[in-house]
Amino acid sequence: MPPSASPKTSAPGSTSSLRAANESRVLNVLRTPTDKGAHTQAELARATGLAHATVSNIVRDLTAAGLLDSEPSSGRRGSAVRLAPGAGVVAGVDFGHRHVAVAVGDLTGTVLAEERVPTEPEGHVMDLTLAASILERINPGVGPLRHIGLGLPAPVVNNVVRSSAIFPGWEGVDAAAVAREAFGAPVQVENDANLGALAEHRHGHGREHRTSVFVKIASGVGAGIIINDELFHGADGTAGEIGHLTVDEQGPMCRCGSRGCLETYTSSEHLLRLLGSRLPGATFPEVVVAAGEGNLAARRVIEDAGLRLGWALGSLLNLLNPGIVILGGAAAQAGELLLEPTRTGLRRHALASVAETPIVMSELGDRASVVGAVQLAAERTDLVNAGT
Repeated sequence: MPPSASPKTSAPGSTSSLRAANESRVLNVLRTPTDKGAHTQAELARATGLAHATVSNIVRDLTAAGLLDSEPSSGRRGSAVRLAPGAGVVAGVDFGHRHVAVAVGDLTGTVLAEERVPTEPEGHVMDLTLAASILERINPGVGPLRHIGLGLPAPVVNNVVRSSAIFPGWEGVDAAAVAREAFGAPVQVENDANLGALAEHRHGHGREHRTSVFVKIASGVGAGIIINDELFHGADGTAGEIGHLTVDEQGPMCRCGSRGCLETYTSSEHLLRLLGSRLPGATFPEVVVAAGEGNLAARRVIEDAGLRLGWALGSLLNLLNPGIVILGGAAAQAGELLLEPTRTGLRRHALASVAETPIVMSELGDRASVVGAVQLAAERTDLVNAGT
């Protein structure tokens, strides 16, 4: 799986730089799937604001380079244009506390194949060799591997892991550089909640909203924030750490070193610990089943978690006023058992103007982060330089 070609640079304002920018505009439009499966050249001209002749020349050259397929119909402007199947694939890898998920997608970010493998929580949390072997097995081989999106449940700044709480030994490490050696392709590293937000924004419940919040509740708790159709990272790349909002300063000690963080009340690990004596050895899905069947202890811990989550969301929504809140991760399997108390908690702690913000479960379920990793890889792929 050879890496894509090294980017070529041009002087700002040069003819070659302008052409590369125009090619990127056309390719970015083509990455967006349509019901027809293709765009006409006239549609590309309208979407990019480029002259029809410019679009025609770009389509001709990128078709010759093997990046596009162009099917003539009613003249050049009516030609159906799409990314060529042989232009390459991208991949997404999502590491969790108890799993690794790997998916392969085309250059629009559409998933073609995927696999999820459980892992031991005390074992190889970031086993790149395992992920690479899964990728090799499921890759359909319809072109070169252009780019990989790597999702981690940790703060990430410029591909560097900024916390050792979940990945001991990885703090301060350029994970993209290490992963590139394992996968043989360029890698972009991102927080898993951010990837869930990106996936829901492109393919799920966030599609109709320019501003949305995705909250991932698993062994940890984090949020991905979309503002004006873009991921919001904050000044240093760690925006969205909602799991470390203090909801009780006298509460239990959190792995971050603070007390009473939201994560210590709402993570799936916390709920399982609370039920250890009543439902020994139960998994979270089993807790959800027990709650649905009337187990009062199981219902109570989920309800309490929802109330605390609503409290924290009240602060977030008062600040951001998103169009929708989407819950994902393991705890989101609880459905209305979690949603109802979350909405109650939100109404208690949010302004009336935002208290009725829709809160829904992820349309993509536990696939959200790996789907987002594929989407990130597709959007970061430099096809212009790959085709030159």
